[in-house]
Amino acid sequence: MRAYITNTSAFLPNQPVENEQIEDVLGMVGGKPSRAKRLVLRSNGIKQRYYAIDPESGELSHSNAEMTALCVRRLFASEAELNQMQCLVSGTSIPDQVMPGHGLMVHGELGNQCCEVISTSGICLSGAAALKYAYLAVKCGEFKQAVSTGSELVSPVLRASHFEGESKYKIENLKKNPEIAFEKDFLRWMLSDGAGAFRVESEPNQRAEQPVVEIEWIEIYSYANELETCMYSGAEKLEDGSLESWKLYTQQGLIDHSVMSIKQDVKLLNENIVPMAVKETLKRVIAKTGLQADQVDYFLPHISSMYFDEKVYEALVELDFEIPRERWFTNLTNRGNTGSASIYIMLDELLKSGQLKSGERLLCFVPESGRFSSSFMLLSVV
Repeated sequence: MRAYITNTSAFLPNQPVENEQIEDVLGMVGGKPSRAKRLVLRSNGIKQRYYAIDPESGELSHSNAEMTALCVRRLFASEAELNQMQCLVSGTSIPDQVMPGHGLMVHGELGNQCCEVISTSGICLSGAAALKYAYLAVKCGEFKQAVSTGSELVSPVLRASHFEGESKYKIENLKKNPEIAFEKDFLRWMLSDGAGAFRVESEPNQRAEQPVVEIEWIEIYSYANELETCMYSGAEKLEDGSLESWKLYTQQGLIDHSVMSIKQDVKLLNENIVPMAVKETLKRVIAKTGLQADQVDYFLPHISSMYFDEKVYEALVELDFEIPRERWFTNLTNRGNTGSASIYIMLDELLKSGQLKSGERLLCFVPESGRFSSSFMLLSVV
């Protein structure tokens, strides 16, 4: 059995937000501009991103489930065709609620007929894991067609109002400037909203004016057995590297420490993301699949920041797996870092660019710093 991506879609909410507009939308913590903003933006290279926040009213324009459902609908020409979907697999970092699962909320938004629904949790790899489930479900013959999605609605937890409790707490109790910790402020200039969806089928049916790609393989590896947590939410990191759950905090404590915010250990990230997510994972992939660099026509890396762009390239060279720059495709600078949705949004743009030819191979790379894990997948144009 084989599995093909026969149609793709992507959704980016509202109008693009330029760098100088970010705090107009997200607000300023403590009423003061961030001192980290300029440094982080210069490093990450992102010029535009999208937020599901109405810039005029400040209200949310879409929920995570709504954005995802919009993408799924775009894969089908009619309601009757949508009702033929046999399996829906949805991945996201931050669903609209703790429970029920994100996939079920998307199914509820769609209102299509009964089907199998799976939710994959995690961070960036939740979208890749969703695709792998759909791929395997089709490849083993369980279903003739399935849909996988990756989506992020992160802007609500990046708004300044989310940190006012911590800002006030620091003024009153720590006698410090009204600023949030760098590991939280850092991510306010890194992350944004978006969604994408893939239609996976057992036959290479031409569903749209874009090429069909066959999924040759998807490999995912975790290094949680070796490294402590790097990116997290709903917890505080202790000195020994363990996490203290949000369940152990009082309601006021959750506010004072903005426990539900997203945090990242930047030092741990810089030291390990390339050695583990790129080098170690690619070594394993090459050993298992026999992949060679000259077999890759396009390289689609999901990198969180252009800061890592050259570091990833250097890692490939060190592994004797150099992929010339002209074969790279990324849209980070003008689409933003949309986490689990990034590879969906990236592949959708490339497939609709009109530049792909039959027989070309696409190598996709999705790392995750949450507890350090990584994925490579190989696609071939039919």
